[in-house]
Amino acid sequence: MIEITPRNIRTWSMLGQRGTAFTMALPEIAGSQENVMVLTADLSLLSGLERFRETYPDRFIDVGIAEQNMIGIAAGLAKEGNCVFATTYATFLTMRSFEQIRNNLGVMRFNVKLVGSAAGVSMGTSGNCHHSIEDIALMRVIPNMQVIAPADALETIKVMEAVSRTKQPVYVRLTGSLNCPSVYKEDYRFEIGKGIVLNEGKDIAVIASGTLVGEALKACQLLKEQGFHPTVVNMHTIKPLDTELVEKLTKNHSVIYTLEEHSVIGGLGGAVAESLAELGTAVKLVRLGFKDSYAKLGSYEYLLEQNGLDADGIVKSILERK
Repeated sequence: MIEITPRNIRTWSMLGQRGTAFTMALPEIAGSQENVMVLTADLSLLSGLERFRETYPDRFIDVGIAEQNMIGIAAGLAKEGNCVFATTYATFLTMRSFEQIRNNLGVMRFNVKLVGSAAGVSMGTSGNCHHSIEDIALMRVIPNMQVIAPADALETIKVMEAVSRTKQPVYVRLTGSLNCPSVYKEDYRFEIGKGIVLNEGKDIAVIASGTLVGEALKACQLLKEQGFHPTVVNMHTIKPLDTELVEKLTKNHSVIYTLEEHSVIGGLGGAVAESLAELGTAVKLVRLGFKDSYAKLGSYEYLLEQNGLDADGIVKSILERK
């Protein structure tokens, strides 16, 4: 187990999810599990994988800019009994390699953990070719694939530990940048498929994923100042969705908002909408995320603000509907 201390949490927060927080977990996991291997598609340095490469050179492969081949190699290694972590930028991992992921991981159910770095719009000025607002929808539709979006750096560490103990394919979506705000200040219990209520309220519920969980908490404080008391949920696992928690929220909330750094089509909002439809509830759902369009060029902070995904924008969206 990786030691979780206040100091480590602060360090991981500074590094961010996609900086090196998740890669700090890998050498520790590999130290206790001899079958763990790591593959990357030309992101050895940018993903902070130097430590793993130096510690376990015979369990590390950089395939170069060949994402589709990486999935095939990962599947072959998994077939031989290995637990394989394969990582590169989320946009190239999920879109360029979709058919290989579907056939090798979805159909064959090989033990490969896909780690999509720089998901959402955290690549900022690199533009839409490097943004990934479709990846949840793509991965969620593949049978046998789990989809997880950690809220902060500590949760990223806990996700890596949790998925290393499973035997099925998983897509882990890393968002945010350096100096990722901490949602969790101390250790807590993490379980795949079980959302976490961070703030217990009434009437309004905000279900968020990824680093936007932090923005949801900020918005919650602003709303409290105006007399509202929203419930905030960290729905880190998008597939399998915690439908029991969704049903529970319908009992004492008239409006549910979903918040994600993804298209409003096919992501967390879509998953919650499907759950509510099957429940046959009359609770209103509002999906906050990227609309059916691509973002303009700008910094990460600018893109969140312009699309109403920062705390002020979330508050504005909620107040406009009250």
